[in-house]
Amino acid sequence: MGKLIVIEGLDGSGKSTQLALLPKALKEKGFDSKSVSFPDYESNSSALIKMYLGGEFGSKPNDVNAYAASVFYTVDRFASFKKNWGEYYNGGGIIVSGRYTTSNAVHQTSKLPESEWKNFLDWLYDFEYKKVAIPKPDKVIFLDMPIEVSQKLLSGRYEGDENKKDIHESDVDYLKKCRDAAYFTAKYSGWTVIPCAKDGMPRSVEDISKDILEEVLKVL
Repeated sequence: MGKLIVIEGLDGSGKSTQLALLPKALKEKGFDSKSVSFPDYESNSSALIKMYLGGEFGSKPNDVNAYAASVFYTVDRFASFKKNWGEYYNGGGIIVSGRYTTSNAVHQTSKLPESEWKNFLDWLYDFEYKKVAIPKPDKVIFLDMPIEVSQKLLSGRYEGDENKKDIHESDVDYLKKCRDAAYFTAKYSGWTVIPCAKDGMPRSVEDISKDILEEVLKVL
């Protein structure tokens, strides 16, 4: 089997930027890799996710319970694995993924009372990695960006048009709960947490990239 590296983080944490940089850094170290990103909006498998994030099932994240929403994303990952990268991975290839099951572990866990978080994570990992049988990550890196900083970055991305944010991005209270859930999940699941801000300002892309590469090389 290959290796699966996941870059995780809340909206505005810089996942896409780091997802683009990591394969280049790995190449310089002599490692070939293939990049994937979730949700796969180019695939029909993301149809229910688009409906969910677009507010068709309710205008708030909690309008769809954690288990139902998780299944939307699981289907998308399964389709991507079977169609796009499973053969490469099974042949020993390195996969670098922007988001994965780990996103459900953060976003959907936050919808539940804290007393249910562990049971939900156990269900999620059993469902995806054993029953659905998509690969379990070898390394998960959580990019931790404070909500107040990420909101400024998102506003810049959308040029101040708040209507462009999806139901996750626009709900600050929900994102705060997600960050709390992420800390719990990272500790419970053995993730690596990389701080992406210092003194209320984003760290440089280059510094974060160096930290990520150092962690990834530990499992290659």
